Amino acid sequence: MRANVGDLVYVHEHQVGQEAYAAEIIEIRGQDGAPPYLVTYPDGHQVLVFPGPDAVIEPKA
Repeated sequence: MRANVGDLVYVHEHQVGQEAYAAEIIEIRGQDGAPPYLVTYPDGHQVLVFPGPDAVIEPKA
């Protein structure tokens, strides 16, 4: 998985009733665009994520 700052990471639900979420990548801590990524959610909170196989990167428009 490779990403750039500004890309969105989407994580699909893995339990019934759990919503999918999207967050903007604001910092890349791995080498050459690899995880982990520091992301920010629409509500403003930030978290470090290690996306799994259920995640998709959408390039910045």
